[in-house]
Amino acid sequence: MPPKLAHPQANGCKLVLLLACALLAGCVYRVDVQQGNLLEATDIEAVKPGMTRSQVRFLLGTPVVQDSFDKDRWDYIYYFKKGRARRADRRWLIVYFEGDLVKEIKRDVPIETG
Repeated sequence: MPPKLAHPQANGCKLVLLLACALLAGCVYRVDVQQGNLLEATDIEAVKPGMTRSQVRFLLGTPVVQDSFDKDRWDYIYYFKKGRARRADRRWLIVYFEGDLVKEIKRDVPIETG
């Protein structure tokens, strides 16, 4: 009895199935990563020298970083990376106090990445 040959369409189906599996293997969901304080520009602009700490906290919320060595500096940091995007959105705002009052505000401080 001669060996049974595979039907030509069966080989085509196997090839399509193999190709589909290879393509789907590369489809891995990447979750969005968001950390820190997302601040509205209007709220940032509302912070002025002479405001109290409680007024700043009311406008901007609790800072991400309160340095235990420098209690007169509040850092508001925001980081957002969408799924597979190569670049992340990074923002950094620093509020300096003198006593209980705002002394200086540094907006869009460059963030060094290593």
